[in-house]
Amino acid sequence: MDKVDYKKSEKELYYPKKTPSVIEIPEMVFIMTDGKGNPNTSESYAQAMEILYGLSYTIKMSKMKGNQPAGYFEYVVPPLEGLWSVEGAEFDGLNITDKDKFCWTSMIRQPEFVTEEVFEWARGELQKKKPELDFSNTRLERYREGLCCQVMHLGPYDDEPATIVKMEEYIRDNGYITDITDQRRHHEIYLGDPRKTKPENLKTVIRHPVRKK
Repeated sequence: MDKVDYKKSEKELYYPKKTPSVIEIPEMVFIMTDGKGNPNTSESYAQAMEILYGLSYTIKMSKMKGNQPAGYFEYVVPPLEGLWSVEGAEFDGLNITDKDKFCWTSMIRQPEFVTEEVFEWARGELQKKKPELDFSNTRLERYREGLCCQVMHLGPYDDEPATIVKMEEYIRDNGYITDITDQRRHHEIYLGDPRKTKPENLKTVIRHPVRKK
């Protein structure tokens, strides 16, 4: 049986065109971890990455340890995603001035068989290996974004505002309103690894919640 790769089986969620489009995003299961600060320099962000990937691969490899969850199937670990806001202000991705004020939720999608019990087991396993990690801001959550506008951004992260301007124009011109709140935030999906990819070749899905006018 082929491995399930959500990027291929649900292309509409991970590979939008470079022209914006509106889409209904279904409920999905995520491991999430919250933090604050500049992702380029923050120790908490670096630890969040270690936790998210550590838990995701612990679950993926669980069958090798005789702890295969009910309903387990072979799959590709989905890409890293991030929900972003700024302390004390609404954030739409356009005004990136002081990255130290970022509030972020980093997350990786999980297969439907990942229950709270599976999550707790994985956390226990990772904690044994890396007792220095702080899991207090990490959780398993079913997250439904609902109606959104999304677009593919090609290039450096710092060039995103130009792409977002085009997306916001599309939203206005097609009878929608951007609906960013504390619960529905500026959302990015990272399809490239910045450590291995030239900045001009990075692919990032940018997604904003919307509602009809």
